[in-house]
Amino acid sequence: MIHVLITDDDPFIRESLKLIIGLDDQITVVGTCTHGDEALAFIQSGVQVDVVLMDIRMPVCDGVEGTLKIKQANPAISILILTTFDDDEFIVQALKNGASGYLLKNISPDRIIQGIKTVEQGNLLIHPDIAKKLASFISPSPSPSPNPPTLTTLREYGLTASEQAVVEKISEGLSNKEIAQELFLSEGTVKNYITEILSKLNLRDRTQIAIFYLKKQAGANG
Repeated sequence: MIHVLITDDDPFIRESLKLIIGLDDQITVVGTCTHGDEALAFIQSGVQVDVVLMDIRMPVCDGVEGTLKIKQANPAISILILTTFDDDEFIVQALKNGASGYLLKNISPDRIIQGIKTVEQGNLLIHPDIAKKLASFISPSPSPSPNPPTLTTLREYGLTASEQAVVEKISEGLSNKEIAQELFLSEGTVKNYITEILSKLNLRDRTQIAIFYLKKQAGANG
């Protein structure tokens, strides 16, 4: 069972999402909150939360800041940004802060449910347009890891050709299953490659892998 926390300042949206998510027998809504700080307090109360559906524009603590606080407190929780706005800069910042992806609120209930399952499995959910824009919004700078690498090519980080290919596919928002299909690998092999990539690049999760790669692309083109 996937335990979901809904965070949105609009009571109608909160109740609508709760009703939509309740249609799936693999997901349960464990609570609703009105802003990021409230969501953080809920999580710290000890209730199990696997995925947070997070509105991006809220008073007190918005989705960008709320994502950062929650990921710092509990990196294992996946955060899926929900927005009625095509606010690319806010979305990119939320991804930099550890969000696993975003969805527009006006999409079908099935896609919201599938999005929850996608990020809960550790996959990214990034619209191709946002993936392309990430590089333009992120200026060339060191990796966000505590001990950022300083070399300039993936090969110089010790990544094999196969690992480099996986990094590129992650940056495109592909799931492990999709990467396995495109590279003719098993999902288990893809997971092993990702573990090695995280270790070699000293990064936390696949979101940081995508941002790291896109930063490098921006630097190469800048």
